[in-house]
Amino acid sequence: MERSGPASEGAGPLRRRVLRRLLSVGGVESDAVVEAAPPLPPREVFRRFWPYTRGRRRWLGPLVLLGLLGPLVDAAELWLFKIMVDQVLVPRDLSPFLWIAPTYVGLIVASGVLGFADDVTSAYVSERFLLALRCDVFRHVQGLSLGFFERRRLGDVLSRITGDVEAVETFLLSGVADVAYYVLQLGVFLGLLFYLRWDLTLLALVIVPLFWGAARHFSRLTKQASRERRRRSGSLNAVAEESLGNVTLVQAYNRQDWEQNRFERENLGTFHAAMASTRIRAVYRPLVELIEVCGALAVMGLGTWKLAQGQLTLGGLLVFVALIGKLYGPVRGLSHLGPAFYAAAASAERIAELLDQRPQVTERAGARRIGRARGEVEFDGVCFSYPDTSRWALSDVSFKVCPGETLALVGASGAGKSTAAKLQLRFYDPDRGAVRLDGVDLRQMLLSDVRDSIAVVLQETLVLHGTVRENIAYGRPDASEAEIVEAARAADADEFIRLLPDGYDTVVGQRGRTLSGGQRQRLAIARAMIRNAPVLLLDEPTTGLDAQSGHRIMDPLRRLMSGRTTIVISHNLLTVRDATRIVVLDQGRVVQCGTHQELFLRDGPYARLHRLHAMAAPTQTGPPPHGTVWS
Repeated sequence: MERSGPASEGAGPLRRRVLRRLLSVGGVESDAVVEAAPPLPPREVFRRFWPYTRGRRRWLGPLVLLGLLGPLVDAAELWLFKIMVDQVLVPRDLSPFLWIAPTYVGLIVASGVLGFADDVTSAYVSERFLLALRCDVFRHVQGLSLGFFERRRLGDVLSRITGDVEAVETFLLSGVADVAYYVLQLGVFLGLLFYLRWDLTLLALVIVPLFWGAARHFSRLTKQASRERRRRSGSLNAVAEESLGNVTLVQAYNRQDWEQNRFERENLGTFHAAMASTRIRAVYRPLVELIEVCGALAVMGLGTWKLAQGQLTLGGLLVFVALIGKLYGPVRGLSHLGPAFYAAAASAERIAELLDQRPQVTERAGARRIGRARGEVEFDGVCFSYPDTSRWALSDVSFKVCPGETLALVGASGAGKSTAAKLQLRFYDPDRGAVRLDGVDLRQMLLSDVRDSIAVVLQETLVLHGTVRENIAYGRPDASEAEIVEAARAADADEFIRLLPDGYDTVVGQRGRTLSGGQRQRLAIARAMIRNAPVLLLDEPTTGLDAQSGHRIMDPLRRLMSGRTTIVISHNLLTVRDATRIVVLDQGRVVQCGTHQELFLRDGPYARLHRLHAMAAPTQTGPPPHGTVWS
């Protein structure tokens, strides 16, 4: 939102008060949970979003025709009313009524049919536009890199995909259709008015500049208010999504009151923004009505004088006044469209800002397709820092793991282990050095091939709302029923799945909250097994599980690791003893590399860390027996 500059410096007192209200909440400068999107001129909004009407523009012609026929029918109804007054009521002659009545009924039926066709056609065009734009925005967001989601509030993104997209349709299609409809109405009613009395028509048109002047002034206010209102709506959704998504944490720490206050604070900001918009409308609407009434009274005054002079019939005056109402309707509608356009433009700016986001990770032209990889993974002098940070998350990291080997990345929290996993999945690209698969830099490969080559079991067990079958098959959607069951058995999950109320058809709830931690982890292992990828990435797979659950998933994990290139990420040294090689990270650097036996016998960081873990688990000190992979 602009806080200074020529536009606001020249604003009137009302506009300055509105802007001050919008920029503060309860007299205090608002905290920007969600930043305002950069402003865009209306021409740029049309240029950006008009291509989404492709395939639906052929319906604009029928809509224009319906928009023309509607006013013509209305005009015919009013003309029949004039005939009724002048030829039936005034002379008290009933004979013309015999043809006027059925004609009027026919016009009412025609008006209903035209209205139905107009409503259905307009809704079809609008909804198809919304379908195309919303799906495209969602597709675009899905293609953004992980860094975008780590920086943005999810609730605000959801608000843009839903509410803001609908406002873009208002700006581009509904609004344009309304303009065309109002212009056609003006043409029909003006033509009929000039035909009846050109002098009264000119008097009625005197107030039109007043309509436009009011619309232009209030449109600027509406744009500022609407922009703030949409931003506040995104902030409110962001806070609600974050709080409800972490309701377990909120209730466990008795933070309900704090979350409620936070939600109320954002809600209060939305309230102030809504009240600012309401005050603008509350002033604008009666002002427009006052202008309209003044025009109508002037016409009625002059028309009554002409009626007294015999220059105008009673039916002609009544129809003229009715036509004036019909004329002012589209004039008023056009004046209202200005504020409506600016309100919709605020949402269009938020969608445009979202579509302008570009993924940090992109495929290069001519990227290579490698098919099924052998599984050789190499980090070669990798340096990486997260956006907007100056500290290296990884600095000159090098290691290599061959097919069938297991490499463990260990170290304290924040050492860079999970960052290495993100680079392996190509959620980010290194700033220096290279990450290679089968000797090929990941940046030279198709992104889909990179990720198809990797199966992941994460520290945060991600389970989707759906059936058990759907969650396992998420690793390979084309898997058969037999393959799903086989993967579940290999993951030691088939037994507990069959005990669920509906077996494999049991809905596990959002984030799998109806399952225990060990059960969710075994589902994740089954999902990785059915993927059957040559590279396996285990990111703290036993963290958060109790001893019994952790022990229960050891055998499934061994089966999953068998014959694959495995990278195990762990800060718990007792879980990686029999890895082919162990790489110790400290503040993003490789400080030691070797087998458990070699590193344990050295007096270095690994031995010191191992002693700390051994103190926490005294029964597992000393070198492990041969063949032990997991404690």
